[in-house]
Amino acid sequence: MVDHATPTTAVEHVDLTIGGMTCASCANRIERKLNKLDGVTATVNYATEKARVEYASDVSTDELISVVEQAGYSATPPPAKSGGDTNAHPRDEADESLRSLRQRLIVSTVLSVPVIAMAMITKLQFDNWQWLSLTLAAPVVVWGAWPFHKAAWTNLRHGTTTMDTLISMGTIAALGWSVYALFWGTAGMPGMRHPFELTIERSDGSGNIYFEAAAGVTTFILAGRYFEARAKRHAGAALRALLELGAKEVSLLRDGREERIDIERLQVGDQFVVRPGEKIATDGVIEEGTSAVDASTVTGESVPVEVGVGDGVIGATVNAGGRLVVRATRIGAETQLAQMAKLVEDAQTGKAQAQRLADRISGIFVPIVIALSVGTLGFWIGADGGLSAAVTAAVAVLIIACPCALGLATPTALMVGTGRGAQLGILIKGPEVLESTRRVDTIVLDKTGTVTTGTMTLLDVIADAGEDPDEIVRLAGALEDASEHPIARAIAAGAVGRVGTLPSVEDFANVEGLGVQGVVDGHAVLVGRARLLTDWSQHLPSELAQAMVEAENSGRTAVAVGWDGVARGVLVVADAIKPTSAEAITRFRGLGLKPVLLTGDNAAVARTVAAEVGIDEDAVIAEVLPKDKVDAVRRLQDDGRVVAMVGDGVNDAAALAQADLGLAMGTGTDVAIEASDLTLVRGDLRVAADAIRLSRRTLATIKGNLFWAFAYNVAALPLAAAGLLNPMLAGAAMAFSSVFVVSNSQRLRSFKALSDGSPISGATS
Repeated sequence: MVDHATPTTAVEHVDLTIGGMTCASCANRIERKLNKLDGVTATVNYATEKARVEYASDVSTDELISVVEQAGYSATPPPAKSGGDTNAHPRDEADESLRSLRQRLIVSTVLSVPVIAMAMITKLQFDNWQWLSLTLAAPVVVWGAWPFHKAAWTNLRHGTTTMDTLISMGTIAALGWSVYALFWGTAGMPGMRHPFELTIERSDGSGNIYFEAAAGVTTFILAGRYFEARAKRHAGAALRALLELGAKEVSLLRDGREERIDIERLQVGDQFVVRPGEKIATDGVIEEGTSAVDASTVTGESVPVEVGVGDGVIGATVNAGGRLVVRATRIGAETQLAQMAKLVEDAQTGKAQAQRLADRISGIFVPIVIALSVGTLGFWIGADGGLSAAVTAAVAVLIIACPCALGLATPTALMVGTGRGAQLGILIKGPEVLESTRRVDTIVLDKTGTVTTGTMTLLDVIADAGEDPDEIVRLAGALEDASEHPIARAIAAGAVGRVGTLPSVEDFANVEGLGVQGVVDGHAVLVGRARLLTDWSQHLPSELAQAMVEAENSGRTAVAVGWDGVARGVLVVADAIKPTSAEAITRFRGLGLKPVLLTGDNAAVARTVAAEVGIDEDAVIAEVLPKDKVDAVRRLQDDGRVVAMVGDGVNDAAALAQADLGLAMGTGTDVAIEASDLTLVRGDLRVAADAIRLSRRTLATIKGNLFWAFAYNVAALPLAAAGLLNPMLAGAAMAFSSVFVVSNSQRLRSFKALSDGSPISGATS
């Protein structure tokens, strides 16, 4: 019997750069089209303008691109790998698109201002002013609004409607009717005026022009699109910043001689030299030397790691001690740094897309307006009201629905909210960010640099009976001041802060792996592990030995100090907790958030920190690598939690991108800041609570603005359908709705950060 095995189809994946998307519904449409293909699974992200597609080997990339193009958009495959900048082409396209949008905005603004001024100020309405309005407004509506017309046509072909549909229909209707009124009605006659009369009366519309509505709406919406596009342009900055962390050159060791080469020329198996203070070029194994390596950027561990021959090291970490010779084991895309960059990209691509509020509402509003306009036309024709009156009423329905205030609703609230946030040290990246703040119920806190200071600090001096703590610190600090070890620097800095100037040192020596020794003020001083003192017959008394054990059990570093043959005391060094962290945790709880501590440090350190700031022990996740941080956030999300993440390091970047809301400390790395949604300029964790409060308040303001922007339009629709819409009444209603939206947004200027001792605000504040 012959076993005929079923052949399995290999699965491949590709990341396509998508062009032409104007809203989240565009992303959904492309995603649906791609997923209809057999063997294809696609995720399209509007924010990053990328489509991640998994497809069977019998489907070609050209087929995928063809499907996207048939949907009315463009798709570009990733460029071939080369020595050049692989991101150059997409970035050039983005720059060109932004320049085009800026050009449309500037030209439209210059042309629209006089049109609006002439329509609203009767004294500016000189003879034949209406023809100048046509000359200025036509390019705005035709050329300036072209992106909206193009998107509306794409929507029409696929049977959907968005904000673009409403903008395109409203502006074309306003321009079209105004042209009709000029050439075939009475609006083109010399001496025509738009008197400022707020009356409700029926007319045939032949004397009404709406150039200011058409040009003004186009300019307002273009401004909003431009600022949104400018923010989106930086979507890939986190990945670029992450890859910039790596070393650019490396000292290759060949035949006993050092040769400085570009990092791209390094091969697996090559040996290279890392001097104190230099970045380790790539992942490898130490062949010669011992040192302390600061791996906090990658692993999040606050205490430098002691390494020696045979130990593995990670690229982009910093050699804080002696000279090392390292053999490269992984290069390029295989390194841990490159894997972290991929984690960030994956997290950004898979992030849930926040639908834009205006598009969500317009999906319902636009079909209703179109149906009402058609119904109005049919009613007046059927009622023998005359074709001119019927068309006037139908067009009036489209014109009053044109969203002048809607164009201001989000940008003004966001502008005021972000401006107030900047004054308070809070940077909000865009409107999509705000939606997440309303739903967040869990806040994950990185330990190092977020809850703690991120730097080693002298916390305690434990002196034996009869010894002077200041003298212990003075002699130990003087000796450690001659060392480059991070813990030594912490002790030296603590000593200077406590006793002032330190004495000089003679006969300084570093005892490998144990500590340092030397002569200070005539005393033979030892500072280091207990074993160093024991080797010199300086045995720790039971009280000091117990103090060292307790310090180490709580995750701190204990250093023994002795001189002249006697053990004198113990110094306790650790990453100090920020004084405001405990209060911040209380404020998070007041906002309805559950705090979770997440760290690469060991469990003992994590539990100690959690206990001091008020985080429950069951909410501590310790000893995690960057990938584990992403998985930890994803597990919380899989459990139904909406997660905010606060971090500051490179190792937090992927988790910040994965979280529903990422908050980065501005005191941290550029990578973390770029991967986050909110940036806290100060290193005070309490600002994170204020950031969530401000974001929620700004979101509520945007929703209020959107409601009133539509409410004014809806209230005027019956008047338009009845043919009673006086042009000045329409203009006044539009102006009043815009003034209301701007005034409502200005209320955000009164937002205040909670000062020390202030009552905790509720979750919706």
